[in-house]
Amino acid sequence: MSNAGTDSSTVTRFYVGFLLVTLIIAGGLSYFASSSPDGLDTVTLHGCQVVEVETGEQLNGSCIAQNTGDHIVAGSPLADYSIGGAEGTTGVAGVAGVVVTVLVAGGLFWLLRRRGSRN
Repeated sequence: MSNAGTDSSTVTRFYVGFLLVTLIIAGGLSYFASSSPDGLDTVTLHGCQVVEVETGEQLNGSCIAQNTGDHIVAGSPLADYSIGGAEGTTGVAGVAGVVVTVLVAGGLFWLLRRRGSRN
C-alpha cells in the first residue's frame, strides 16, 4: 500500500526554501524600496515644508502633520524600518521582522495545533 501523503523531507525542503526566499526578499530587496514617504505621510504633509533644524525636522506652513506627535513605539529598536535608527540597516530590520514573525507564528501554530484523538 503506497503512502498518499507527502513525504516529510519534501515538506521540510518546502519550508526551508520558503524561509530562504522570504529572507532574501526581506534582506535584499529592502534596499531597493523607495525612501520617499508613503501615501499617508505625503497627504498629511500637503501645505507644509519640512525644514532641517538642530533638533531634527520642523514643519513650516499649514498641514495636518503639525498636529501629530511621535507614536508610542517611535523609540523602539525597529522603528522607521531600521535597527536603532541607523542608516543602511533596512535589510537587517527586514530579516529581523521575518525571523520574529516566523517564531511567533510557529509558536502559535505549535500551541494551537490539533492533537490526535484521545480514546
